[in-house]
Amino acid sequence: MSTTQSAPQLKGDGVTMLGRGPQGPVDLADVAVVLHPADAVAIAKQPLLPRTVLRTAEGEVRVGGMIPPGHKVALRPVPKGGEVRRYGQIIGFATQDIPVGAHVHSHNLSVGEGLELDYAYSSEYRPVEMVPEAERRTFMGFRRKDGRVGTRNYVAVLASVNCSSSATRRVVDHFRDPAVMAPYPNVDGVVAFATKGGCGSHYGSSDLGVLQRTMAGIVDHPNVGAYVILSLGCEVNQPSDMIEATGLGNGHQPLVLTIQQDGGFAKTVEQGIAAVEKLLPVANEARREPVPASELTVALQCGGSDGWSGVTANPGLGNAADKIVRQGGTVVLGETTEVYGGEHILTRRAKNREVGEALVERIGWWEKYTAMFGASIDNNPAPGNKLGGLTTIYEKSLGAIAKAGTTPLNQVVGYAERVTERGFVHMDTPGYDPVSVTGQVAGGCNVIVFTTGRGSCFGFKPSPSIKIATNATLYGNQEPDMDVNAGRMLDGLSLDQMGDEIFDRILAVASGEPSKSELAGVGEEEFNPWILGVML
Repeated sequence: MSTTQSAPQLKGDGVTMLGRGPQGPVDLADVAVVLHPADAVAIAKQPLLPRTVLRTAEGEVRVGGMIPPGHKVALRPVPKGGEVRRYGQIIGFATQDIPVGAHVHSHNLSVGEGLELDYAYSSEYRPVEMVPEAERRTFMGFRRKDGRVGTRNYVAVLASVNCSSSATRRVVDHFRDPAVMAPYPNVDGVVAFATKGGCGSHYGSSDLGVLQRTMAGIVDHPNVGAYVILSLGCEVNQPSDMIEATGLGNGHQPLVLTIQQDGGFAKTVEQGIAAVEKLLPVANEARREPVPASELTVALQCGGSDGWSGVTANPGLGNAADKIVRQGGTVVLGETTEVYGGEHILTRRAKNREVGEALVERIGWWEKYTAMFGASIDNNPAPGNKLGGLTTIYEKSLGAIAKAGTTPLNQVVGYAERVTERGFVHMDTPGYDPVSVTGQVAGGCNVIVFTTGRGSCFGFKPSPSIKIATNATLYGNQEPDMDVNAGRMLDGLSLDQMGDEIFDRILAVASGEPSKSELAGVGEEEFNPWILGVML
């Protein structure tokens, strides 16, 4: 099975996605995209009306029914049970005979009995050709005492349990007044990390350990200049245990305020405000300075994907990811459930067999985990994904993997584990965006890039989130939330040009330029640690 995904040469007016379909015979390339010569389908760039004739190199194709933008039209017949390819890869099997010109979607395509994948560990490994030191890019970041670099400078207030979350938010509300923050121009704000967990779990369990690791990583982060912890006092997630288990504080005891010991809710809020007031001058001492792009650790995310995600925004982000890696930086792919069915592409790029097997082991864990609850890992895409043209998890995964570019897979880490390798890393996370990003940021990501085809207003403090629209229609409809319009690739913008634009945007935002989500004040509700295990 070929695993090469070459970038399509796209052309055409992306604006026509809003217009009427063609009336007479048209060249296929003007109205649709074929991603690989082996593909049985093309992706419509605009509505294709019934009886529209498409001219192809193999002859004419008459459209049999309405094909919405982003959806698939059959270019050749596929018998029942036959494989259907996109990107040159199998995305599913026909559940009925599919004639030429038919709409290929959920009514006639499914994952079938599953794929037999050849993992061929490290067979396509190629060392990265690094950018010469003298030619490397820089950004303006906050160099921390431990050597890591932040792109933002927040003071954080962490709740160890849901019972102290309201107090945490009340403390932070005091610092929303611009006049209160005016003396601290080098601080980006005070952010609350409230939680729905922290108790009702098995004391001493590995599941509790994951929560503690996540909480520690979110405040012991290069984008956080100082923090305080608010506790109820009797919770399972005891702050003292979390500090000991994670090494939080690097040898210095973090400040912990406890509602049950410090006089109740109101008095703890007062003490929390006073604690932050003492931390702000310390955090304000930080200054931005030129640092190499190798200090970027970028979370690669997608949400609300559509049929264009794997054609424009995700490959564009993948191109930018390659540029970051060649600069010596790090990119972190998540959402293991959206790698499923395409993991062989990554195992072939693994730097060694051990790394490749670590990814496959995680896939196997997810198969067992979902089965425990009577679910299936391939119970995806979501309804919105399907409306946008995605049919099977294999199709979605192949497009999602494109975010990771083409460089070797150097490390596979658990949820919220500190990323210690440079280059391309995979973190085991669920596909649910807030939970996935929470793990990536806790693992050290200082920038997030988030692609979307259906639309999103996602943000995440303390790391800025850059959002990329897959098509011009979405960008026009939701421009105040979108940082980059990758739909211009349908108008002829090259993959490398798109990658350059995304890379430049990452450097600008890392240097302090606000992203669209930051301008909108979004990003305080998305902290969402993965809750595993039994709820007692």
